[in-house]
Amino acid sequence: MDLIIIAGYFLALLVGISLGLVGSGGSILTVPILVYVLGFDAVTATGYSLFVVGGTALVGGVRNAILRNVDFSIVMLFGIPSLLAAYLVRAFAIPAVPYSIIDIGGLSLTKPLLLMIVFAIVMLAAAVKMIRSAPDTEAVYAISKSKLIASGTATGVLAGAVGAGGGFLIIPALVFLAGMPMKKAVGTSLFIIAVQSLAGFAGDAVGKEIDWPFLLPFTGVAIAGIVIGSYLSQKIDGTKLKTGFGYFVLLMGAYILVKELFIK
Repeated sequence: MDLIIIAGYFLALLVGISLGLVGSGGSILTVPILVYVLGFDAVTATGYSLFVVGGTALVGGVRNAILRNVDFSIVMLFGIPSLLAAYLVRAFAIPAVPYSIIDIGGLSLTKPLLLMIVFAIVMLAAAVKMIRSAPDTEAVYAISKSKLIASGTATGVLAGAVGAGGGFLIIPALVFLAGMPMKKAVGTSLFIIAVQSLAGFAGDAVGKEIDWPFLLPFTGVAIAGIVIGSYLSQKIDGTKLKTGFGYFVLLMGAYILVKELFIK
């Protein structure tokens, strides 16, 4: 087997471990792996990322449901708008964007370049969220259904556009808008990530040929990773881990921006 493919599978394991440890970060790793290590174009990579992250998060969500760490009423309230938004963006909005968007003075903004720039910005925003101090999960907050629905819609748009599951947005929303403790917020977030990501992939897959011989084993390795990550999460201080991961994401986001804009 090609060394690059082996490296890709090893990194897929890290994707799952990330989801199992901190409940987010899967897509933040998956898209760069698919683009920079395995050579997929940005449009394909963001679509495949939705399947990998969605399938992996589903396994983690089921495990958390067995442990009673999932609030299915919130999954419905947040997840349905997010699912619909992700599907519509991937099925209709992304295909409607032309390959060459702007061409001025020899400088061309293409759809893959735009997706990677937006993705890098999302990574930087995620890094800031992760590096900041954890919210006070002991406080009691009133559930804001309208804000949860709006947050679900916005997260679904993000998921569809750049292949990001949005855990770094979902978890704070569940803590602050639904008053959920962190452990239950992580479990509920995994279910929401699963439904919106798989819906986005379904929209993306319409009329396309999918490389299932690659995608299924890659996702299987990531699923093995989330099992490992879930076990490790019981042994490691989650706050310190999330902060360290945040700095890693910050560096990755900055690298992608520099590479896409200045190193061609």
